[in-house]
Amino acid sequence: MITAKNSNKGNLFLVKKEFGKFIGIFLFLLITTAIVINFGVLKEIFNFKEIHGEAFNYLKSKFEKRREIALKIPEVKLNSPEPKFEFSDKPDTIEIPKIKISAPIILPKSSTRKDLQTALKEGTVFYPDSDLPGKPGMTVILGHSAPSGWPKINYDWVFSRLNGLSDGDEIFVFFDQKKYNYRVVEKIFLSKGGEIPDYDPTNQKSILIMLSCWPPGVDLKRIAVQAELQTTP
Repeated sequence: MITAKNSNKGNLFLVKKEFGKFIGIFLFLLITTAIVINFGVLKEIFNFKEIHGEAFNYLKSKFEKRREIALKIPEVKLNSPEPKFEFSDKPDTIEIPKIKISAPIILPKSSTRKDLQTALKEGTVFYPDSDLPGKPGMTVILGHSAPSGWPKINYDWVFSRLNGLSDGDEIFVFFDQKKYNYRVVEKIFLSKGGEIPDYDPTNQKSILIMLSCWPPGVDLKRIAVQAELQTTP
């Protein structure tokens, strides 16, 4: 014989079971709706490695334009300042003490998008069409960035904190068994396809440009941090 007490327990169990199903279905629909609504943003984040393609094409056209300008300038012997450096056995590396970055500088096989993307998995990348560190001209170093909390794999995160740099901050570049000391002079936020300030071929300065996407991991803008090589008096 089933008592009223046992019947109530059975009904309560069924109610809890049905309520649990309802909660599960509700959460599933909520998450699915959120993904659909924010699909564009999520797509940008999880495909952030692709955002550099446009930057690569832009840099290539930029350096071709700069070469054309340089070729039109008559040759004049200039007294260029001597770059300040120390000899070092350290492999090619960029160090940014303020944001606690130390990463390899990779020289890719070419400036094609495929070779640059492959190199970016191994560290920061020296853009082949730019000038060598320590030499008069513009050195461009590329690096990935990623959203906060992104796992530190394949150097996807290396330039995520460039925005934390300000005027006077030191950048150390180890290249070809020499250590160069650069100091930040400017930070620029560019629209997609925006112009990096032109380098004047007559000023004989050694300029370093560190370039990444902005905000980190999203293809909306670019962040370019410019630094100048310290020279001997």
